[in-house]
Amino acid sequence: TAGRIRFSCTVTLLVTFVSTARYPYQQVLQHSRIRGRQQGPNVCAVQKLAGTNKQYYTNCKQWYQRKICGKATIISYECCPGYERVQGEKGCPAALPLSNIYETLGIVGAATTQLYSDRANLRPEIEGPGSFTIFAPSNEAWAALPAEILDALVSNVNIELLNALRYHMVDRRLLTDELRHGITLPSMYQNLDIHVHHYPNGIVTVNCARLIRADHHATNGVVHVIDKVITAVTNNIGQVVDTEDNLETLRTAIAASGLDTLLETEDKEYTLLAPTNEAFEKIPQETLTRILGDPEALKDLLHHHILNNAQCSEAIIAGSSIETLEGSSLEVGCLGDELTLNGKSIISKKDVLATNGVVHFIDELLIPDAAKTLTELGKDSDVSTSIDLFTLAGLGSHLAVNERVTVIAPHNNAFKDGIPIVERELTNLLRNHIIKDQLSSKYLYHGQVLDTVGGKKLRVFVYRNALCIENSCIDAHDKKGRYGTLFVVDKLLTPPTGNVMDVLKADNRFSKLVAAIQTAGLTETLNREGSFTVFAPTDEAFSALPRSVQSNAKELSNLLKYHIADEIVVSGAVSQLVRLKSLQGEKLEATSKNSTLQVNKSPVSQADIMATNGVIHAINTVLQVPTKTSERGDLLNLRQEAAYAKVYQRNARLAHGQSKQVPRMKQ
Repeated sequence: TAGRIRFSCTVTLLVTFVSTARYPYQQVLQHSRIRGRQQGPNVCAVQKLAGTNKQYYTNCKQWYQRKICGKATIISYECCPGYERVQGEKGCPAALPLSNIYETLGIVGAATTQLYSDRANLRPEIEGPGSFTIFAPSNEAWAALPAEILDALVSNVNIELLNALRYHMVDRRLLTDELRHGITLPSMYQNLDIHVHHYPNGIVTVNCARLIRADHHATNGVVHVIDKVITAVTNNIGQVVDTEDNLETLRTAIAASGLDTLLETEDKEYTLLAPTNEAFEKIPQETLTRILGDPEALKDLLHHHILNNAQCSEAIIAGSSIETLEGSSLEVGCLGDELTLNGKSIISKKDVLATNGVVHFIDELLIPDAAKTLTELGKDSDVSTSIDLFTLAGLGSHLAVNERVTVIAPHNNAFKDGIPIVERELTNLLRNHIIKDQLSSKYLYHGQVLDTVGGKKLRVFVYRNALCIENSCIDAHDKKGRYGTLFVVDKLLTPPTGNVMDVLKADNRFSKLVAAIQTAGLTETLNREGSFTVFAPTDEAFSALPRSVQSNAKELSNLLKYHIADEIVVSGAVSQLVRLKSLQGEKLEATSKNSTLQVNKSPVSQADIMATNGVIHAINTVLQVPTKTSERGDLLNLRQEAAYAKVYQRNARLAHGQSKQVPRMKQ
């Protein structure tokens, strides 16, 4: 039912929006009208934030979530802008009486602005002829002003208060559909700009103050009620940083990186997430010194704190992913009145408006992956165990310096049965998890050979649903650092130690299999270069094989060829049924059940024993060669002929019985 409601909502609103609502504010207002229409004409549904005076027109998604900034909302119904109730009638059938701006202020919840307009001698102008737009602070907005600021205004009404009010005015009529994102409007106080932002979620702000009741018509203009008293803006973002004592370290970093010009430009808007001095002090000195001394890392660090648009806090009512200039994204959200970054409440001061954007002060430095060493990148991540092992093995220098490498790092889940002890053999193995180049997994190709610092050559296998390096398959997106990259894989890889025959001879579990291969004349095949997958029966499995088969070279060759496929398939590549053509000609069926590789429904006892010309999977049974296709066809034909004969005989008996009944029926 919920799905049908959402579908109906989407279709209805889509049709309505296409026909009448071109801009986000009009779209959410239209949605609120649809939600309120059962209450009568011109009724809008609003979501009120529980325990506050805040309310919002919302879209379908927010309507069903019933939350704003993680806090529960209450649905209420009120007259849509421009309408009022009539006693005894349903809904809001009457249009508000059209009056001048001064009178309208008292009707729409801006009585304090009306009062101050009277005191500042602005009343004659907004009562008289003309065409104006006023962004009128609500009564609550005036009450929220610090006492010293309010006192300074009301103690000098003819200059300070009048100028403040005239800064809230524009000398022409402007409805919300003309308040486009990123435009500036010359105010009626010295033509100082008012900065407008119209966000995709329908929220409109001026100087980061939200329009809470918009588009109220008057005979001489329009009234928009806003939730803050706004002040004139004269500094760009660079100048804001220069004038704040608590941004001294940031100021030094910006100067060193040459970003001054970007933050002073007036032809584009940005949001600067400005780390305070305390934010820099929380970073280990060694890390901070490295980044500040590395121009590329410093540039990435600072770009990671700059968003590519002006993001006022009032426009954030739910979490969203926003891209930074560095290229990665930040999760920007809110919890109650607090803004959050990546789920953390670290914004200490918000909405410092500038002529080219907005600045929010933050108490933690946001270090992007691109500015981190591999050690920093892997710490406290899903490969932290691997990073610890590299460090314990004395290989941390490869991960912490400016060496271009790719580290194959098993996921922490690979060690759920226990963390191996670091000794010489493991150290040598880990050296072969470090590739001598910084790579990206999306550029790897089938058959590619990678050189490791341990001297081994690793092969790349590309499958339909997997990308593997030897027996380890990539389990997550790459983690790319300043100089190196982490490939997150599902297990420790095991580099090959020889060809298939070398590996089988070195393992005493396969002595009978080796003898059988030699008897069958397949030794040369498995010694040559190639790509084989060998399902290798153990000695125990071979013990059950009749001696007549073991001594018959031709029959034994046919049987063993059925255990060998002519391509390499590691266990991580088998997430669904995979059919492999054997050297014998018939198909092998590889599947995975409960994370265990199976062949022809028989479990593999040990998977992924790597060889230079293939992979070996140990099995505890000898696979039975299926009946040849021609034989199966002959058998099927015989069965079909027998079935047809039975049907013929049965029909003949029925016909004979019916012929005897006919004379009786006639009698």
